[in-house]
Amino acid sequence: MPLTQAVAHQLLRALPSPVGPGLTGDELRALETRFGFRFNPDHRALLTAGVPGGDRRWPDWRGSPALLGEILSAPIEGVLFDVEENDFWLTSWGIKPATPDKAIGVARRALAQAPVLVPVYGHRYAPALDTADLPVLSVMQTDVVAYGDTLADYLHQEFGVGDASPRTTLKRVPFWSDLL
Repeated sequence: MPLTQAVAHQLLRALPSPVGPGLTGDELRALETRFGFRFNPDHRALLTAGVPGGDRRWPDWRGSPALLGEILSAPIEGVLFDVEENDFWLTSWGIKPATPDKAIGVARRALAQAPVLVPVYGHRYAPALDTADLPVLSVMQTDVVAYGDTLADYLHQEFGVGDASPRTTLKRVPFWSDLL
């Protein structure tokens, strides 16, 4: 079930972090245009209800575009690091090229098809797909773990806010679910 504004407000009020005013429609559109993604419906609902802060692990959506760009690029850069340094390769990418530069090129082209992962808190990310009830993923290079079946479930698991929801089958996130 998609995250409603009422539930988003309840979750934010219960967080152990200060919460500032929500992002406006214009602010959300500007971020999406600048960075080339669209917030998923649950993430959008949360951020229009309020913007958590007070801890550098919460992204500062009104802050430095350069820092936001770094945070947004971290999941892809982490995968590319593992391709180059840790011999990571997916069979779906075909035969691994012999040289690191060519391998990075193939991986980069494949990763261009993956949905952007949008930071929620620290290295926890929400997929930028136009559907609700998506998992929140913890991403450190190619170590990917589902930290919540949905955004509301993630906030319950991480911060103890909201009600526990019955476990569901995770919705598939192209590419990223292959690393779970």
